[in-house]
Amino acid sequence: MTIRYLLGHEPKSVEPSSPTETVLDHLRLACHRTGTKEGCAEGDCGACTVVLGELDGDQLRYRAVNSCIQFVGSLDGKQLMTVEDLRQPDGSLHPVQQAMVEAHGSQCGFCTPGIVMSLFAQYRNGADWNAAAMADALAGNLCRCTGYGPVLKAAQLALKERRADAFDVRKEETIAALQSIAARDDTLNYFAPRSAPELAEIYAAHPQATLVAGGTDVGLWVTKQHRQLAPVIALSNVADLQEIVETPTHLTIGAGVTYADLLPAMAPLWPDFAEVIRRLGSAQIRNVATIGGNIANGSPIGDGPPCLIALGATLVLRAGKTHRALPLEDFFIAYGKQDRQAGEFVEAVHVPKPQAGWSFRAYKISKRFDQDISALLGAFHVKIENGVVVDLRIAFGGMAAVPKRALRTEAALRGKPWSEASIAAAIPMLVEDYQPITDMRASAAYRAKVAGNLLRKCYLETSDAEDTTRVTFAGRRGHG
Repeated sequence: MTIRYLLGHEPKSVEPSSPTETVLDHLRLACHRTGTKEGCAEGDCGACTVVLGELDGDQLRYRAVNSCIQFVGSLDGKQLMTVEDLRQPDGSLHPVQQAMVEAHGSQCGFCTPGIVMSLFAQYRNGADWNAAAMADALAGNLCRCTGYGPVLKAAQLALKERRADAFDVRKEETIAALQSIAARDDTLNYFAPRSAPELAEIYAAHPQATLVAGGTDVGLWVTKQHRQLAPVIALSNVADLQEIVETPTHLTIGAGVTYADLLPAMAPLWPDFAEVIRRLGSAQIRNVATIGGNIANGSPIGDGPPCLIALGATLVLRAGKTHRALPLEDFFIAYGKQDRQAGEFVEAVHVPKPQAGWSFRAYKISKRFDQDISALLGAFHVKIENGVVVDLRIAFGGMAAVPKRALRTEAALRGKPWSEASIAAAIPMLVEDYQPITDMRASAAYRAKVAGNLLRKCYLETSDAEDTTRVTFAGRRGHG
């Protein structure tokens, strides 16, 4: 497949060496741009951060992404910017680079290009200075020999004194250039459909293909496991999978919606879910990771599925022109096995909106607060009337081979008083529901103990009948 994109402002037309050639390798080996570094090769450290510019209607939107796990095909129709592009026409530093110098935000320098590019994405999107938001934006850029303080000071300097840069001057030129390179052609090894019907047709013809959305999981198959994947069907340009439709009763979330785009839609409805999303990976990961990918890969430690199961979400699958719906909890059969047939893909998720009398809580437990994999995640959806449990749904991730409901625990509580005594009687059922295991993230005993503690925490937070919803998720950095 011929990939057409802008490298800075220079049009490029390239044939990737393979369907899984990474953007990082392409930059360093083919483009000889060595400012972008390889650190972890798994999308964790941020040394490889680059910025993608793409059309959003008639405007440009910028996203910081990890180039080490993005495939070159994801560049099609976009603008790729590296630290080399930030030099101004007169040779001076870009304002975010100058701010890093003035705030003494760089020491050894290996991680600095990635930090600069994360700041640049914020700068280009017109972000206002906010310490908490900036800490989130930079959580995916590790190392920081100088500590967090100087880097955040640099962000403050750059954003508070924002002025036009060379990208502002060439904005209309860039938009016109991106509009002109939208065409593309497929090969037997790489397909880039632009609609769900086109995707369904291609996948039906090539059911053995690997579907790639954000690449935050599949990318590691290449960088860590050295797997050869062909053919590949890229989903990042399937526009109708990236829509969120709200009705009076439900949210319908396209499988291609990124967690970055889902967060503001979820925050006013389910603040605890929004807080889980905020802690899911880094900004670079949330900018490309999709809700459909988080479900379809069947990981037992995915953070989205337990919350969605507890909320009673329904999954929509598609094969060709045929659609079918099933409760999300029924999709996960066993480790590495889901209820998905050849040529069938996840198209959307239906999530019920809040109903009177119901309370929702979700708690992520991980060794590192930000950007870490969960040891376990508990989600609780309860309806209490007159101090009695009318109904509830409890789901955990990280407790079993798949994310699943705690049906025995639910049965032990349903119809009982919402009390400490009822909670204490129900907690032993959690072990029967899940049979926790020991692995590198936590022991079985730890998981069992913490799961019980989270159930008790949910009770304590919802025992007041007046407190049935969260008002806000912002600033709750100690939550969970």
